[in-house]
Amino acid sequence: MTVRASASDPAAHPAARPRVESIDVVRGAVMVLMALDHVRVFSGIPAGGPTAGVFLTRWVTHFCAPAFFFLAGTSAWLRGNGGPGASSLPRWLATRGALLVLLELTLIRFAWTFNFDYAHYALAGVIWSLGWCMVLLSLIVRLPRAAIAAIALALVAGHNLIPLLVGNARAALLAGGAGPLLRVLYFGGGFALGRSAEPNFFVLYSIVPWVGVMAAGYAWGPVMALPAAERRRRCAGVGALAVLAFVLLRGFQLYGDSPWRPGPGEEAWAPGWIMFLATSKYPASLQFLLMTLGPMFLALAALDGGAPERASGMPGRLGRWLALFGRVPMWFYLLHIPLIHLVAIGIAAVRSPQSLPWLFANHPMRPPDPPPGYVWPLALLDAVTLLVVWVLYWPCRWYERVRAARRWSWTTHI
Repeated sequence: MTVRASASDPAAHPAARPRVESIDVVRGAVMVLMALDHVRVFSGIPAGGPTAGVFLTRWVTHFCAPAFFFLAGTSAWLRGNGGPGASSLPRWLATRGALLVLLELTLIRFAWTFNFDYAHYALAGVIWSLGWCMVLLSLIVRLPRAAIAAIALALVAGHNLIPLLVGNARAALLAGGAGPLLRVLYFGGGFALGRSAEPNFFVLYSIVPWVGVMAAGYAWGPVMALPAAERRRRCAGVGALAVLAFVLLRGFQLYGDSPWRPGPGEEAWAPGWIMFLATSKYPASLQFLLMTLGPMFLALAALDGGAPERASGMPGRLGRWLALFGRVPMWFYLLHIPLIHLVAIGIAAVRSPQSLPWLFANHPMRPPDPPPGYVWPLALLDAVTLLVVWVLYWPCRWYERVRAARRWSWTTHI
């Protein structure tokens, strides 16, 4: 077997299902890529562009959210089926989801901005969406697995029909009384909340299709409880099919995203391979999800093997560090944004002190353009990412031990 019980699991005891180390390693890798993207935010480098370096710096981070949502669903199944939290799973999902929504609107929002102008800027980011998806998952986990899988498939594969069905009525719908709810559920963007005359609540991650991705992860949970060889076979097969489906749908410009080849009279904004990979993330298109979840499945298959002492299939310090981050992902998340923000302020104080006010603007969605001379070179972005990851190892190792000792009850939710 290539699974083992981890003392870091707050629910670990003799009756608990052993951890699947490949999930922890893949999730840890996702956290590192996420740190790269969030360093990019404070570096002033745009989110993609026509040059290979800038585009790939953003593109590799697209794997984060799909893997995070999917594996959150899978972990929920593993927790509730064979673990000590089976009977209380719906309540745990709802409570943890509500806590994540609260953290997004308070502490995480402050970590991004270092300002208290909550009245003019609130962000519904990835943790907000993750939280609401957990709340919604708590309502359906008692359904048969086939029903959950059908709901997931309908949302993930069918949601790209929504813009086609809405058509030209989209602007009128979003301007009406139901506009804010429609933005939260699917369309994203900003709207005025409370007494504000201008948009002050900005939805980056809408609920659909991410709740479908999480539900798909939950329905996939039983596969990750199979013997390692069967797990690897199924993950490899689904991963290969997803990648093939992406190549076919994208290559022939079929269903699931906007066309990538320029139309008559249009000019290409980037080389063809960049335009091919530039799928839509907000909301996440079917092609985007196939492009990102396919390699995630392949990674789960590749990393799920070896002797028990090398359960992740990735020996050495790198595997141990990634597995650690994957065991405490929310703790990593809560620490990494303020740490990156502080490092960026320190760098600005040395490189361009006149740029310091920009670092107290409404990141990541509403900052002004970076001041002249502020934008970092890619080498500095990469170096800061490595520094942040190295620093975070120590508090993550401490927190893992605290959670294993069950010193505080709230650690079961973070």
